[in-house]
Amino acid sequence: MKLKEIYQFLDELSPFELQEKWDNSGLLVGSLEDEIKQVYISIDLDEENLEQVEENSLIITHHPLIFSALKKVNYDTYSTKLLKVLIKKNIALISMHTNIDKTHLNKYVAKEVLGLEVVNSEEFICYADVNEDFSTFANKISKKLGLEYIKYVKCNDKVKRVALVTGAGMSLINEVNADCFLTGDIKYHDAMDAKVRGISLIDIRHYESEKYFSVLLMGLIEEYLKKNELKAIITASKNPFKFCTQGETVE
Repeated sequence: MKLKEIYQFLDELSPFELQEKWDNSGLLVGSLEDEIKQVYISIDLDEENLEQVEENSLIITHHPLIFSALKKVNYDTYSTKLLKVLIKKNIALISMHTNIDKTHLNKYVAKEVLGLEVVNSEEFICYADVNEDFSTFANKISKKLGLEYIKYVKCNDKVKRVALVTGAGMSLINEVNADCFLTGDIKYHDAMDAKVRGISLIDIRHYESEKYFSVLLMGLIEEYLKKNELKAIITASKNPFKFCTQGETVE
């Protein structure tokens, strides 16, 4: 199957033109005329899962391997080292980042993973009415995402309306119209800012909130690939971070 056929299907599913200006979604490695023999899906690329990928395949990731312009290809950085393997094995790479955040991923995590009843969605931000005690709600979110500990800012005893952005969404704080915001990669000064605004925060982490990209995309493209005698394989990259509580042994 030609790569351009898969690309066109993905573009209809979640138009690449919807991506943010700073993003780099789309076809990053390969030619639209490439003949694809296998499709792999992953949130990211890492050396371990790339070893398992067969030659003449397509990998669809959430995060782009290349964000900014490359001035050197010395194979000593994350992106260039993996680029060498991709080119050597004739593996094409498509990334679906902020485009699928807007069209599918945020709503999927809110509804299917966290069980929230989404009442409104504005590009990145999903809104749901909750009306629960903050502690009850925070523990429920933590359990559903499998978080080892809860990182939060509590401004109110109850959560009435919640906003959600998977990944790193604190740059959107000015647009949030809710009393609680769920997002990842929350920094110290982000927390100070939210506290002044009276918006509670629950850090749902970056990897933990976006790892569902693979399952989501599999469900969206599996039938299409089957009709064209192709199979999709989830080859999830590992979270580079490890966590332990005080007293546990660092492995």
